[in-house]
Amino acid sequence: MNKYLELGQIVNVRGLKGEVKVNSFTDDNTKFERIHKVFVKQKETLKEYEIEKVGYSKTQVIIKFKNINTVEEAETLRNSYILVDREIFGELPEGVYYIADLIGLEVFTEDNEYLGKVNDIFSTGSNDVYVVKDELGKEKLLPGIDEVIKKIDIENNKIIVNLIKGL
Repeated sequence: MNKYLELGQIVNVRGLKGEVKVNSFTDDNTKFERIHKVFVKQKETLKEYEIEKVGYSKTQVIIKFKNINTVEEAETLRNSYILVDREIFGELPEGVYYIADLIGLEVFTEDNEYLGKVNDIFSTGSNDVYVVKDELGKEKLLPGIDEVIKKIDIENNKIIVNLIKGL
């Protein structure tokens, strides 16, 4: 498990006072309001920043970092990722996982047939969809419902699924 969770990507600047536009990776953008310090990852370096102000514009989060006061300073953060220490959010309820922890898990049927690894997870509104890719690059889409996803075992890097008719 990674020590940090990616909350979003800085994609642009806003205004002249050092604000940045962030594409959020969270299911709840208000999480940014509860965080006071984040790490900004540029290439392989992490630098800690203090959040001064959080706002919203359509689907994006607008962040003003302390000591970033000009458009030129903000521009240096473009295309960087915002990370937080996972301990900030505490323990997740039983059966709830961060997507980052599920990516890369091996997927097997209940008969122990290997299907591939979780390559991505996206939401359709009614449920999540697990994108499982095999060694040949072929993708299988599995709905994230109890009837299909039978067991998630993070410690053993494995997900057991039931391939219902139509999958």
